[in-house]
Amino acid sequence: MSANDTVTVYVPRDSAAIALGANDVAAAIRGEAEKRGVEVNIVRNGSRGMFWLEPLVEVETGQGRVAYGPVDPTDVAGLFDAGFLEDATDAFEHPLAQGLTEEIPYLKKQERLTFARVGITDPVSLDDYLAHEGYAGLKRAVGMSSEAIVQEVLDSGLRGRGGAAFPTGIKWKTVAAAKAAQKYIVCNADEGDSGTFSDRMVMEDDPFTLIEGMTIAGLAVGATQGYIYVRSEYPHSIATLEQAIAIAHAQGYLGDDILGSGKSFRLEVRKGAGAYICGEETAMLESLEGKRGVVRAKPPLPAIEGLFGKPTVINNLISLASVPVILARGADFYKNFGVGRSHGTLPFQLAGNVKYGGLVEKAFGLTLRQLLEDFGGGTLSGRPIRAVQVGGPLGAYMPQQQLDTPLDYEAFAAIGAMVGHGGMVVFDDGVDMAQQARYAMEFCAIESCGKCTPCRIGSTRGVEVIDKIIANEGGKDSRPQQIHLLRDLCDTMLNGSLCAMGGLTPYPVLSALNHFPEDFGSPAEEAA
Repeated sequence: MSANDTVTVYVPRDSAAIALGANDVAAAIRGEAEKRGVEVNIVRNGSRGMFWLEPLVEVETGQGRVAYGPVDPTDVAGLFDAGFLEDATDAFEHPLAQGLTEEIPYLKKQERLTFARVGITDPVSLDDYLAHEGYAGLKRAVGMSSEAIVQEVLDSGLRGRGGAAFPTGIKWKTVAAAKAAQKYIVCNADEGDSGTFSDRMVMEDDPFTLIEGMTIAGLAVGATQGYIYVRSEYPHSIATLEQAIAIAHAQGYLGDDILGSGKSFRLEVRKGAGAYICGEETAMLESLEGKRGVVRAKPPLPAIEGLFGKPTVINNLISLASVPVILARGADFYKNFGVGRSHGTLPFQLAGNVKYGGLVEKAFGLTLRQLLEDFGGGTLSGRPIRAVQVGGPLGAYMPQQQLDTPLDYEAFAAIGAMVGHGGMVVFDDGVDMAQQARYAMEFCAIESCGKCTPCRIGSTRGVEVIDKIIANEGGKDSRPQQIHLLRDLCDTMLNGSLCAMGGLTPYPVLSALNHFPEDFGSPAEEAA
C-alpha cells in the first residue's frame, strides 16, 4: 500500500454490533489511522449476522474483503501493527483474522436472497443499493399491469413470513379486486417474538429493499399510501428507515411520479408503544388509527375493510422484503428454492444457549438439527440440546427426537409446531420445562388485550394451575387431575380465542407436557 492509497474499512452500524462496541471500534480505527498518517475510508455497513464475531471489521483487499472479529478498541493498534490494511501475511495470521469474509463457512453455506445486500452495502447509500440489483424489481414492475405483478407474486409461491404462512399473492389479489378510492399497504414490523431479529436487520441494514417491496405492493393493488409499523424499542430502525424514505422520495422512487410512471406511492413510519398484541394485524390497525391495541373480530377481513375502513394489504416485513428479488429475477427463480409448498428462503435466527448465534438465510427443507449443529454449533454451554422453541414465545418446544424435522410449514404443522418468523431459542439439558410452560402462560396473561375470555381468563387460570403442579399442591394424587385440567384449559384457549395470542399459547404448554412429562412430576408413559 502506497502512502497515497486509501483503504476502505467496514465497521457495522447494526444496533447489535453497536451494543457490542462497534462505534468505539470505528472511532479507534479513525484515530489510529490519523496518528499514523494513513488514509482510511470507513464505511458503516450492516451486520453479516454472525453475532459471535461482532464487532466484525472488514478490510477491502485485492482478493476481496478480509474479516477480523470480534474486535475491541484495544485490538486496533495491534491490527495496524500487523499490517491489516496492507494485505500483509502477519495480518492473516492475527488471532482475530477470519480470512476472506465470503469464505467463512457460516456465510458461504447460506442462500441469501432477501439478505443479499445485508452486511455488504452502506444501508443508506442509494448508489450502493442500485449497484447491487436494487430497484431492478420496481423498474420492471412500473412497466407491468397490476394484474401481472400480482400474478408474479402468486406464481412465486411466496407465503407470509410472519407466522400464518398465508399466500401473499392471494392477499394482494383480494385487495386489488376491492373497489375503493383509497387503499393502503401496511408493513407489520412489530417484531416482538423472542429470538427474532431479521426484521430489525432489514430495517437497519438494507431499508431500501423494504421500501421497494412496499412500493411494488402499492403498484400491484392500487394503493397510494403505505405505513411501516415499528415497535418503539427499535430506535435505530426507525431512524434508518426515515432517512432512507427521505432519500428514496428525493430521488423519485417514492412520491407522485415513481420513476416517471405517473404512479404514486408515499410511505411513513409509525411507532408502536411496545404492546406485543399489536403484532396481531387487526390490533395493529387499531393502534395505527390512534386507538388502544385491541383485536378486531373477523369478518370483515382487513383486505376488504382494513385501515380506516379501507382495503388494506398487511404483510410481515420479510414477506415484503422478499418481493424485490421475485420481480427482479422472476417467479420461477424464487419458486425453485425450497420444498413442497414452502417456496423460497427464510432468514432463520439462532438465539438462546447456542454457540454461534446469528442469522442464517436458507431455502426451506434443511432439518432443524442441520441448522442448530452445522450453523449454530450446538449449545454455548457444551451440554446436550434438550429443547428448541421455534416461532417465538408462543411456539412449540421441540425435543431431541423432533430435531430431524425438515424446516417446512407443513412438516411442522403435522407435529403441532410452527415455523413462524424463523426465530429459534435453544435450551440445554439444564432447563426446567415446567417453568418454561409457566412462562408461556404468564406471557399471554400479561400481553393479552383482554377482549376475549379464553385468552384473558384462561391464561391467568393457566398460571395458577401450573403453579399448583410445580408446588405439588394437594399431594401426588392431585397432580394428574391438575394436568388434566391444564390440558382442558389449553383446549378451550386453542379453539375459543379470538386471535392467535390465546390460540397459540397452548402450543408451548402442551409440547412441554407431551415431551417433558417428568418435569411436571409425571412418568413418561403418562404423556399424551
